[in-house]
Amino acid sequence: MAYPRITIDTEKLRNNVRAVMELVAPFHIRVAGVTKGFSANPQIAKAYVDGGVTYLADSRLQNLKKLKDLNIPKLMLRLPMISEAEELVKYADISLNSEVETVRALNDAAQKNNKVHDIILMVDLGDLREGYFHEEDLMDAVEDILDFKWIKIRGLGVNLTCYGGVIPNEKILQRLVDLATRVEERFNIKLEIISGGNSSTVPLLDGRIPEGINHLRMGEALLMGTEAAYGNRIPGTDDSVFTMEAQVIEVKEKPSVPTEEIGRDAFGKVPTFVDRGVRKRILCAIGKQDMDLDTLSPIDPGLIILGGSSDHLILDGSDAEKEYRVGDIISFKMHYVSMLRIMTSEYVEKVII
Repeated sequence: MAYPRITIDTEKLRNNVRAVMELVAPFHIRVAGVTKGFSANPQIAKAYVDGGVTYLADSRLQNLKKLKDLNIPKLMLRLPMISEAEELVKYADISLNSEVETVRALNDAAQKNNKVHDIILMVDLGDLREGYFHEEDLMDAVEDILDFKWIKIRGLGVNLTCYGGVIPNEKILQRLVDLATRVEERFNIKLEIISGGNSSTVPLLDGRIPEGINHLRMGEALLMGTEAAYGNRIPGTDDSVFTMEAQVIEVKEKPSVPTEEIGRDAFGKVPTFVDRGVRKRILCAIGKQDMDLDTLSPIDPGLIILGGSSDHLILDGSDAEKEYRVGDIISFKMHYVSMLRIMTSEYVEKVII
């Protein structure tokens, strides 16, 4: 077998999706399953579809192309680049937007392809990433875009948590609903989609989510079984859809603090160390090029991740449950960020079951 590798259990993933679908059903919310966490592998995306998502969503055009054979609407998550407009309208049915110039380019591309392109206009409600921050700027944009014959405004959306860490609450999402109402009344149009964010909105599904929110864009909730605001487990989900395995390449007793003057490491930072005395150090053949150490956790609770370099993962194995030797395999669970990087790395084998 090739190592390092990541195993993806599609049956567990389908069950996670079904659990989330049951959670959102009472609120009549449709879910866009975000595929970027697994580089839009169609076999894995099929588990989303089987589980009941309404859309497949990704932030990269290259990934949307991989999904073209799955008969389900596709959503472009990242604001489109003007340079990709022509291809985007071919592979995405709907996209998030916040610039009239970009929408104009999409209109021209849609006309060439004889295909109406749907958009969700994004509003910024405090997280300070994409979207219209001032209401009048939004209204001016809607007025301009309504003149584009090959564009249909399907709704409004907001993104929270991803940049500024702003946690969704009833007040914020009610502002989104109210904005949508004012757009409808001012322009005499119907907005079909009010997209209330991502997996960080899940905690509001205890009954606090405002009426009118009918769309969420979810990756972490489906893949990891956790909501993204506080990291809590969603009932009925499994956190072991993805398992990473790395092979041991060295086991030695060594001091826990370097013995000479310390300068910058390979990533330009000056490291700090905790002196635990002489400990058993285990090296595995995977590194920071492939994953995020802060969101990786060994399944063996006695192992401690000490750090790593581009190509090496370094563990303290003195309190491990087993006596690890060179050639052994160590298994890890991971959070969304580490999974994202591992699935993107061409140096990690992907095993789908």
